[in-house]
Amino acid sequence: MRKKYLECGKIVTTHGVAGEMRLQPWMDEAEELSGVQTLYFDGDGARPVRVLRARPHKNVVILKLEGIETVEQAVACRGRILYVDRNDLHLAPGQHFVQDLLGMRVIDADDGHLYGTLTDVFSTGANDVYQITFPDETKKLIPAIPQTVIETDVDGEIMRIRPLKGLFDDED
Repeated sequence: MRKKYLECGKIVTTHGVAGEMRLQPWMDEAEELSGVQTLYFDGDGARPVRVLRARPHKNVVILKLEGIETVEQAVACRGRILYVDRNDLHLAPGQHFVQDLLGMRVIDADDGHLYGTLTDVFSTGANDVYQITFPDETKKLIPAIPQTVIETDVDGEIMRIRPLKGLFDDED
């Protein structure tokens, strides 16, 4: 089941003395947070906070939230995870939120054989890499490319793959 509120980053430190904070974004495009008007201090949307300003700066987002006026208030927020309503973000066709992929059953696109569960996603620059944990707890990595990932059914929580030759075995 898709979560309505997604983790979008962690407050890592303060920025200046007027209550601004540095958010380590957990998104491919940190600029996307610049257009968000509300973030949340919890994963169920019960504690909304209005975003007064958000701008990307190097590898963080400088964030000014309503009600955080002093450096002391900002320090008290350090280490907190912030959440965003998935409806406030826009994905291009074929893109998915990592949080929707984690936990998916990974099956063979041709014969339906269950490989395991998608347990992690790594960004490598050229393409993402998916970690699959097999029933015997071994972990294998696959490239998240169209030749390998045939179908991603987020609603059905199933990913159909066609491993490249030698990916899951020792064949030449």
